[in-house]
Amino acid sequence: MAEPAKIESVFCRTILDSRGQLSVEVEVRTPVGIGLASAPAGASKGRWEAVAYPHGGPDEAVKLVRDEVAAALQGLHAQDQRAVDEALRRIDGTENLRKLGGNTAYAVSLAVAAAAADSLKIPLYQHLGGSLTRFLPFPLGNILGGGKHAGMGCPDIQEFLIAALGASSLKQSALTNVLVHRRLRAVLEQKDAPFFGGRGDEGAWAAEVDNEAAFEHVATAVEAVSHETGVAVRFGVDVAASSFWDAKTGKYVYTHGPARDPGEQLEYMRDKVEKYRLFYLEDPLQEDDFEGFAELTRKVRGCLVCGDDLFVTNKERLRRGIESGAANALIIKPNQVGTVSDASDAVALAKANGYMPVFSHRSGETTDTALAHLSVAFGCPLVKIGVVGGERVAKINELIRIEERLGERAKMAELRL
Repeated sequence: MAEPAKIESVFCRTILDSRGQLSVEVEVRTPVGIGLASAPAGASKGRWEAVAYPHGGPDEAVKLVRDEVAAALQGLHAQDQRAVDEALRRIDGTENLRKLGGNTAYAVSLAVAAAAADSLKIPLYQHLGGSLTRFLPFPLGNILGGGKHAGMGCPDIQEFLIAALGASSLKQSALTNVLVHRRLRAVLEQKDAPFFGGRGDEGAWAAEVDNEAAFEHVATAVEAVSHETGVAVRFGVDVAASSFWDAKTGKYVYTHGPARDPGEQLEYMRDKVEKYRLFYLEDPLQEDDFEGFAELTRKVRGCLVCGDDLFVTNKERLRRGIESGAANALIIKPNQVGTVSDASDAVALAKANGYMPVFSHRSGETTDTALAHLSVAFGCPLVKIGVVGGERVAKINELIRIEERLGERAKMAELRL
């Protein structure tokens, strides 16, 4: 008789993501369970993250899973996540997963975890986080887009993000975010700037406003909803500064506003934190400026300085950041590094050194809901998940279901700023 959690088969197909681009979906079967997982895709990618797909794209990834991965994983225990992930690393044999692709490895790794959970007849968050898991993250959502997530005329800053930190439940936090998103539309429609209700990749409004106006409009919406609901809402930004850093001139080249050298960029970010009481500041400087990140972290208080392109969920880059004091939070995107185990290790290293892990979606998403489970399992106080849009709402709704399943045991995560 076959052992219940042994992998019997691994199958891969291509599906569409939220941008209509091909992604991979992997199906793993054991004698008593099925796991299904798909990979997201980023428009704004860090230079140091894993290669997304092998040469040939998602179609080539499907062939590699069929011809190499399936046979290598067959017979392994789905519950032994680390053994599976180590096998994926051996199959690939490269440092940046250029043979399999980070997206391929992640989809396989996650599908195995999902199959193990299904075989045990427990939720994925419990399988990966343990039976005592009960803390829920605050949803961090993008309400005004710019940069690579929006179009011409939109702000240079990629994301204006909100979190209802005063909420007493996951559901209240998510619903309050929706109210701010809705209020921001009303604020934008009252202004002279052209705005026709357009939205960017993550469901955030795409409006023809400059950076300064964007800060003011978001602040207005946040203040109004906080006052009306009695639920404190804070906002922050993902600058994605590497996307407009010009290494040749050594300046950050803005469409809206003057070019700024590293010192001027640091002070510009510091001024915005102080003026708008920002609680979150992601990638305010380019992806190799560890010293600048460290200086900015020392200069701003009560604000999370978060590295995404800086760290790319990579333990070695995080260790470098820890040594220099660069940032105090990091984005966790498993497909940047390839496997569930790699992402878990990055979270553990971050927590051990006082860095806050922020689990995150990507701009190109599928309707896979595993992100909700992983954010709970890994104990991330924040989950960057969007506010509206079917592929974003799928994950928010799954968090609402998890909260309901936990019942009285459920607690919102502690968020120390």
